Amino acid sequence: MSEENPFGDCVDRLPKHIAIIMDGNGRWAQQRNKARILGHRAGVGAVRETVRLATQWQIKALTLYAFSSENWRRPDKEVSLLMELFLSVLQREAKRLHKNNVRLRIIGDTSRFSDRLQERIHAAEQLTAANTGLTLNIAANYGGRWDVVQSVQSLARQVANGELAPEQISEELIGDGLTTRGQGDPDLMIRTGGDCRISNFLVWQMAYTEMYFTESLWPDFNRDLFEDAICTFMGRERRFGHTGDQVRTGSTDESVKG
Repeated sequence: MSEENPFGDCVDRLPKHIAIIMDGNGRWAQQRNKARILGHRAGVGAVRETVRLATQWQIKALTLYAFSSENWRRPDKEVSLLMELFLSVLQREAKRLHKNNVRLRIIGDTSRFSDRLQERIHAAEQLTAANTGLTLNIAANYGGRWDVVQSVQSLARQVANGELAPEQISEELIGDGLTTRGQGDPDLMIRTGGDCRISNFLVWQMAYTEMYFTESLWPDFNRDLFEDAICTFMGRERRFGHTGDQVRTGSTDESVKG
């Protein structure tokens, strides 16, 4: 197997959209008697390597949970340092992403960020907007419930304006209003740090997502762990409500027994 294609002839079975909860930066630093912000800085290296591998393996979309809407509850100093880190990383990485044909999107309620950070986000998104390779979504001030609410609010405005009848509202229309629209729902969700929950991340989109949890902390996330997560995904049978026999035979006949 080559460096760029460790999955041999199984490329068609790779997940097209991968979501990752990057947990454990603070604990990684505390285990080393360092300030928590140093763990976040170390985590940037894991992000860079994960994006590089996803690009090589021709993953279509990668969504990283960087800062949840609940993370504002953290100590003010840590939040402030995280915002400064976000600023510097955007400035440093945008050109690298553009060079590698990666399209960058920041998903979440960015209105709470400083004007300077909002300007940096806009510039990075504009620089990479026409790229056709990996779509990299960074979920910042993001909450899965917020994502659903803002989609439904948009539909409610259309109903109020007489542009849409209530009975026309469908799962498809709600999905079209989400921040990840047009990318397909995540096939695989990876969470580092040992916790086994989704923490208000892509709650609508992950209805049928396969989940992979690891005790490893995010700064230690590497090629071997990424490969193991994908291999685990490829070894699972995704039924989407059908029986195992239906999936294996390609049949949707209701009479097939599981």
